[in-house]
Amino acid sequence: MQRFETYLKSHLLQVKSFHPCYEDALSAMLDAGGKRFRPQLLLEIVEAHEPLLYNSALPVALALEAFHTYSLIHDDLPAMDNAYLRRGMETLHVKYDEATAVLAGDALNTDAFLLIAKAPLRADVKVKLIEILGTNGGSAGMVLGQALDCYFENQSLSLEQVEILHQNKTAKLIAASLQMGAVIVGLSKEIQNALFEFGLDLGLLFQVQDDIIDVTQSSQEAGKTTQNDENKNSFVTLLGLEKSLEYANDLAKKLEGNLQGFDFKTQQALKNAVAHYLWRHKN
Repeated sequence: MQRFETYLKSHLLQVKSFHPCYEDALSAMLDAGGKRFRPQLLLEIVEAHEPLLYNSALPVALALEAFHTYSLIHDDLPAMDNAYLRRGMETLHVKYDEATAVLAGDALNTDAFLLIAKAPLRADVKVKLIEILGTNGGSAGMVLGQALDCYFENQSLSLEQVEILHQNKTAKLIAASLQMGAVIVGLSKEIQNALFEFGLDLGLLFQVQDDIIDVTQSSQEAGKTTQNDENKNSFVTLLGLEKSLEYANDLAKKLEGNLQGFDFKTQQALKNAVAHYLWRHKN
């Protein structure tokens, strides 16, 4: 992923103005690091099937990371989680102010679609990529999940409802990353759909692990505010830590079984992405 990291750092948003901190706020959270899991998923699919398209896919991978980062900035706001730490640094509303944080998130959201529109790919491919990101990141996807998360705070949901919440809030953007990679390299709709479904389960596993981290690691260890989910509908809040670990293990076994349904190249791409995520998770 060093190629992606180099690309990201050389393509941070630059908007010159007389505002004292606007430009810094646009790039601060993107440049702070992160697991880069969503761009990794997309780029592994591209690398496995059409490596000559890797450079052309970099703007799309950056768009995914920008869009994801916008969601983190807004998720941390006082109106939502009121978190003070993200990616090992002060959240933007703490470092600057709330208005700057909101606007930086807005800019990253909008510019994600601009990055895709300007990518050196066929027009029909770019239209499809924009559709996928809009569908899974918008009102019927990530935003819906966030709305459910905020509205039902301090209210108990069923396991099925918690799964729906996190499928939208977290899993759909992870699933979209795989599907977008498949669109770039021209994989069949059947494989696109299979990758999307795989991504939904992978996203739920990602979320369960995140919920476990919230109760087992300090903010300094995790690089973000933890011990912050006790009033939320997390898997740990609903199931408890031991049952959440069992739930995660069951999801991992399901993913391992479903992995066998893909061709060798796709299997290796998925294994590489997950292995990289686990390495970043430990380091």
